[in-house]
Amino acid sequence: MSQPLLEVIGLTKLFPAGGGATVKAVDDVGFTLARGEVLGLVGESGSGKTTTGRAILRLVEPTAGKIVFDGADITHLDRSALRAYRRRMQIIFQDPYASLNPRRKVKDAIGEAFVIHGIGSKADRRDRIAALLQRVGLPVDAMERFPHEFSGGQRQRIGIARALAVEPDFIVADEPVSALDVSVQAQVVNLLKDLQAELGLTVLFIAHDLAVVQYISDRIAVLYLGRIMEIATSDQLYARPRHPYTEALLTAAPIPDPTRRSQRVPLQGDVPSPLNPPSGCVFRTRCPHAIAACAEQVPPLAEVEPGHLKACIRDDIL
Repeated sequence: MSQPLLEVIGLTKLFPAGGGATVKAVDDVGFTLARGEVLGLVGESGSGKTTTGRAILRLVEPTAGKIVFDGADITHLDRSALRAYRRRMQIIFQDPYASLNPRRKVKDAIGEAFVIHGIGSKADRRDRIAALLQRVGLPVDAMERFPHEFSGGQRQRIGIARALAVEPDFIVADEPVSALDVSVQAQVVNLLKDLQAELGLTVLFIAHDLAVVQYISDRIAVLYLGRIMEIATSDQLYARPRHPYTEALLTAAPIPDPTRRSQRVPLQGDVPSPLNPPSGCVFRTRCPHAIAACAEQVPPLAEVEPGHLKACIRDDIL
């Protein structure tokens, strides 16, 4: 078996919350990503998805854990040593407008990466930018315009072009379509899917829309209050979820058939405060299958069938 491009081991991120308290945004998260694979990371708002993605890229510093990229431990590299890896690891942000400087033309937003990483000569950078714009479905003359002159979908295409400028191996797509109109989401997702296949990109695709995640992902990891509840292939997860939280998320997802009704149990109650998470299994306060032991044991992420892992102490459900 070939070495994974990315291996995340025990990733944890704490944020200070005042009064000496801390919020554990990411708690002992671990997974691998093979070269050319798309891993969907899904969960409700506040589950720690974005923090996980940014910690992997060292945009926020992990509190604990290990990040191994292409065989090298990058967890504690200083800024100078990390620069070479920055070129190989990029991000597409959720808000396509906030991620672009409104005072800079598109050519400057995309071309900045060439300058930082010393890519190409000054003479050929314009050609490189033009080629990137065409690759994401925008006209060449878009480079002379400002972000406010574009629609949300077009701005996200600019963000994708910027991420591709340095020819990365790995991309964190942080809810890249959640800020877009539904009519535009499919266009951008299809673009990302095509680019991933064409360029052989490895992608961590963060989203809360299960239909989108299923469409674009090879495997899916389900996150709740900073912990992974389940990991499986897309087909495995949708055909037979093995964790009650995944089952509940699938219940909440709309079924594109008015004659069918979901037989699964919907989520009850609200997500607990990360300042005071439940003991034991963090999902137990909303789980219809919780027993007394769930309050005492933190369930490990264990394999229940080949390639299918869940964090639940009960083997007699699902």
